[in-house]
Amino acid sequence: MLVAAYVLACVPALGIIYIGFGYLFAPAKSAATFGLRTIPAGSTAFFEIKGNRDLGAGLMLCVAMLAGTPHLVGWLLLAAAVMPVCDMLIILRHKGKKAMAYGVHGATAALMAATAILFLLG
Repeated sequence: MLVAAYVLACVPALGIIYIGFGYLFAPAKSAATFGLRTIPAGSTAFFEIKGNRDLGAGLMLCVAMLAGTPHLVGWLLLAAAVMPVCDMLIILRHKGKKAMAYGVHGATAALMAATAILFLLG
């Protein structure tokens, strides 16, 4: 069961690292995929900050998987699931694309929470 949990945990960890690099190196292009209907114009600083957050969050999960205990990985993964939940709520609050809100951010949070449970029970 723990092997499956580690494989599942790699999906959001590596995925958010990839997304983080996208926001750091192509912020305007990446912002269009977030799910908001309108993208703030003028400055890419916010999106670069998001990229930094995403990159750091993914790396922390990878470090926990490499050096921590399964129990620690589970708790960190569960805590990190708050981020895609908040992203989903931001999109919904700003009348963004519901398919992105639920299908990407909500599904990511659900995957992370379910995987965290595997770690915590295993």
